Amino acid sequence: MPQIIYSPSKYIQGNGEIARLGSYCLQMGDKGAYAIVDPFILSRYGQEIKDGFLAEQLPLMLREFQGECSLVQVEQMVAELNRGQVGTIVGIGGGKTLDTAKAVSHFANLPVLLVPTVASTDAPCSALAVLYSDSGEFDRYLPLRRSPDLVVADVAIIAGAPVRLLAAGMGDALSTYYEARACSRSGAVTSTGGTGTLAALALARTCLDTLLADGQQALKDASEGRVTAAVHHIVEANIYLSGIGFESGGLAAAHAIHNGLTLLEECRHVLHGEKVAFATLVQLILEGAEEPEIAGVVEFCRMAGLPVTLAAMGLAGVEQGRLLLAAEASCNLENSPMGNMPFAVTPQQVLKAMLDADRRGAGGRA
Repeated sequence: MPQIIYSPSKYIQGNGEIARLGSYCLQMGDKGAYAIVDPFILSRYGQEIKDGFLAEQLPLMLREFQGECSLVQVEQMVAELNRGQVGTIVGIGGGKTLDTAKAVSHFANLPVLLVPTVASTDAPCSALAVLYSDSGEFDRYLPLRRSPDLVVADVAIIAGAPVRLLAAGMGDALSTYYEARACSRSGAVTSTGGTGTLAALALARTCLDTLLADGQQALKDASEGRVTAAVHHIVEANIYLSGIGFESGGLAAAHAIHNGLTLLEECRHVLHGEKVAFATLVQLILEGAEEPEIAGVVEFCRMAGLPVTLAAMGLAGVEQGRLLLAAEASCNLENSPMGNMPFAVTPQQVLKAMLDADRRGAGGRA
C-alpha cells in the first residue's frame, strides 16, 4: 500500500486578500468565475469582491449560499453553470459553503478557489466534501478528484468573525493528531487512498502543539479585535495544518462519533468543531489514553469554551437509548472512520466511553 499526501496547489494567508480574488482567478484562466458566497459575507464584502473582478475585467456570477451542503443543492448549482463562460468555481464563506463549492467543482470538472471567512473547520484544504441531507443529517463523504487549486485565507476577516467560531475550529483541529496517531498505529488507509505519511503525522503534531502554545492568546486577541501573530498561527493550524493532517493522516473515532451525534436533534445547535472536541475526549477514553493526556484535553477545552460534558452538548438527561443510537451510527455508517481505530470498536464501548467522558468532563474520573 503506497503512502500518499494531499495538499492544495497553493495556500495564501494574509490580510486584505478578499480584494485580490479577481487577480488570483485570472491566474487560473481567463474565463469568468461562479462564486458561491455566504449571505453575510455577500452583504458585507460583496462590492469589494465585485470590484476585484471588475479590475481584472473578469466576468463574475455571484450565487448566495442557502440551506445545506446537500446533493440537491449541488446539482442545482451545476445545472446553472454556463460552461462557455465559467472557468473557475469560487467558494467564499464557512465550511458548508466551501464544501458546496468543492462538490460543484467536482461534478462540473472545473478548478476551485476557496476563501474561508471563518476558521471553524479544517474543510478548506481537503479533497473531500461532506454532504448532508437538506434537513441537516450527515449523508456521506464525497471524495474529490483533487485537492483545491487555491486556498486564500484573509485573516482580517476571519479574526472579525465571532470568537466562538475560531474556538470551534480549534476543537476540530484538536482531534487531528489523535486521529492521525490512531491511523498510524492501525496502518489505516486514509481518504487519499494510501496510508499516512511521516509528513502528515508531523503536521498533525505541529497542529496540536500550535493550539496548546497559541490558542489562549489567539482567542483573547481575536475577542479584542486584534490580528496578531497568535491569531495568524491559529488560523494556519485550524485551516492548513489540520486540513493536511486529517486528510493525509486519517480520521478515526472522534469524527465517527461526531457523525453519529448529528442524528440527535438535541445537539443540532452545537457546531461541528464543538462536537468533535467532545468526541476527541471520548476517543481518548476509548483508547485508554494516559491520564495526563486526557487531563490536557479537558483543560484545553475548558479554556476554549468547548464542551466536555453531555450537558454542554445539549444532551443533559438524554435517555441512554438515544446515545446508543448515535453510538451505533458511529460504528455502522457506511465507510465510518471508526474502522480506522487500531482495535475493533462496538457501539456499547462507544456509549460507555461517552458516559465516562461526561463524568471526566464534569470533574470526576473516567
